[in-house]
Amino acid sequence: MKADVFCFQEIKARQDQLEFDHPGYHAFWNSAEKPGYSGTLTLSKIKPLSIEHGLPGADDKEGRVQTLEFDTYFLVNVYTPNSKRDLSRLSYRQDTWDALFLKHLKKLEKKKPVVFCGDLNCAHTELDLANPKSNKKNAGFTLEERSGFDNYIKAGFLDTFRMFEQAGGHYTWWTWRNGARERNIGWRIDYFCVSKHLGPSVVKSEILGEILGSDHCPVRLTLSLK
Repeated sequence: MKADVFCFQEIKARQDQLEFDHPGYHAFWNSAEKPGYSGTLTLSKIKPLSIEHGLPGADDKEGRVQTLEFDTYFLVNVYTPNSKRDLSRLSYRQDTWDALFLKHLKKLEKKKPVVFCGDLNCAHTELDLANPKSNKKNAGFTLEERSGFDNYIKAGFLDTFRMFEQAGGHYTWWTWRNGARERNIGWRIDYFCVSKHLGPSVVKSEILGEILGSDHCPVRLTLSLK
């Protein structure tokens, strides 16, 4: 496809570690300091007015946030920290990351509407994963993480996929184990969210589950901007 912008998360690499051709696109790398870990990358046909790496107020050495300013909106590419299997990072996620990220979004919104997208490492509601009952105390579906997502919605941001689809069974991540993808035992943890002001501009929000090559699949947002 020939999207205007591509946002990647968990790239795990630095630019000098691979040959990657992207004719027609400006490339913005935000790699983690730790080798082979985390990181974000944004490709854009249009050169942004500005780009900022990192999350204001956080000691983000993991390359998790990119903020691009365009004429009529901000685009934020985010790879939210995982709370880890033992939930050892849950307090950081709840008390620091989610609060600072929402603060960043609302500050941007004072200037222009915001689109934010990426792996948010959270299934928001029971419709967003195949087995909610058995995962209520697991990373990605704790009450604390879901409350963090609730705060985005309460602050006026729209989960664009839910503007078009209210049913369950639609996922963006599947474990490699036990044929989970073939059986569609998955989680919806990758999102496009927009400021309420952009709601009328949302034409389509899709999960591209047929695209393989990762334990995640891409999600796509189509906007009609004046």
